Amino acid sequence: MAVTDQAIDKLRAMIASGELRPGQRLPREADLAADLGLSRSSLREAVRALSLLRILDVRQGDGTYVSSLSSESLVDTLSFIADFHQDSSVLDLLEVRRILEPAASARAALACTPADVDDLRTILDKAGPDSPVEELVSADIEFHRAIADLSRNPVLASLIESVSGRTQRARLWRGITEEGALARTLAEHRSIFDAISAHDAGLASSWATVHVAGVESWLRQTL
Repeated sequence: MAVTDQAIDKLRAMIASGELRPGQRLPREADLAADLGLSRSSLREAVRALSLLRILDVRQGDGTYVSSLSSESLVDTLSFIADFHQDSSVLDLLEVRRILEPAASARAALACTPADVDDLRTILDKAGPDSPVEELVSADIEFHRAIADLSRNPVLASLIESVSGRTQRARLWRGITEEGALARTLAEHRSIFDAISAHDAGLASSWATVHVAGVESWLRQTL
């Protein structure tokens, strides 16, 4: 488990045990890092990730507080982190995505019309580098769903939809915890789009492979 994930797991345990309660202010960064046996930079990254998940509330000039949600809600929101690290089946799902999505992208490149390209561009433009992580993941899901539909093969599209939905949490967590992941995702989406709009099936397939393999590679290292 990465150092940042270890820090997050320790904070999650403190919330689950009641040591940190809803609305409570966290101890000073230096003190908390020492208590948890972490570097201050690792703790800082963990706080950033949990603030994106709205588990922690960072108040400039005032400190960092646990969200005012109930303890049960906080633990439930955090539970996917623990489940995610204990369940390697998502790797199998990503492997299937790496097989199916390049095929769908290649078919989309051959079948798409100018109107299809315009619709795909609209989806692509929904999220940018400054968009919240949740919006980026939502746009990512919509982008891949649209390409699957453009394959003109409803069985292939249905398979991709089923597999993709079950990898959403892993993609969200990568976007939160891996530096530069969101920028790479946007750039790879643009490359896939450019290949599809140019009707270059081989290039579309290659970029789709690179895109999904990046998530798979990150997850193997994380687990």
